[in-house]
Amino acid sequence: MNDRVDPRLAGPAFGRRAGGAVAAAYDAGLRKYMLGVYNYMISGVLLSGMVALGMVMTGAVSALFNPVTGAPSLLGWVVMLSPLALVFFLGFRIPRLSEGAAQGLFFGFAALMGMSLSTIFLRYTGTSIATTFFATAAAFAGLSLWGYTTKRNLSGFGTFLVMGVVGLLVAMLLNLFLKSSALAFAISTLGVLIFAGLTAYDTQRIKETYDYVAGTEMVGKSAIMGALTLYLDFVNMFQFLLSFLGNRE
Repeated sequence: MNDRVDPRLAGPAFGRRAGGAVAAAYDAGLRKYMLGVYNYMISGVLLSGMVALGMVMTGAVSALFNPVTGAPSLLGWVVMLSPLALVFFLGFRIPRLSEGAAQGLFFGFAALMGMSLSTIFLRYTGTSIATTFFATAAAFAGLSLWGYTTKRNLSGFGTFLVMGVVGLLVAMLLNLFLKSSALAFAISTLGVLIFAGLTAYDTQRIKETYDYVAGTEMVGKSAIMGALTLYLDFVNMFQFLLSFLGNRE
């Protein structure tokens, strides 16, 4: 981020290495920062779920996707690609945006993702969706807690996991033509493992980012970007798990 400050010069970051009241102030600031990240992330996931359910209950999903084949209409393609555009926009423009604008874009992203995810209600039973959601939530909570508390440096896994995501995307595109059930199973298995690893890695990275933004105007916007990262980890892990645990309609 362009607005990062040297953590050696930031007062709260220095507090981590100091004692007494300064260290206590740093710890309180970090807890508040991480709580903000999780609050945004959970709110975004719940908003996506409500939008997805609302799309199905009102029948609006049929305007975006074919109810029988699940194929997207032209408007459906726009809805599916818009969240990706917002992710890139936020990533590049976050230093220049106000915190309120960043919040609005994050929740707009979550709403669009809810529209995109609405087709799962056409493919899977409501019970299996709920079961998978709670299983994902439990796994995510445990992995994120471990990433937050572990003393092990997970940065070495970052490049490996990002390369895994790229490989996963290539395999998914390839399977659009091959339509191999064996490859689909392998993709789902690797997808769960990769995003499970990313959950722990990203949590540690978001925690460490506080050193750079503490005491600056970026702290609130950094919490939003952290929430966006964890949101994507959660939703992707949920979708890959659903391919295992979901019962078809």
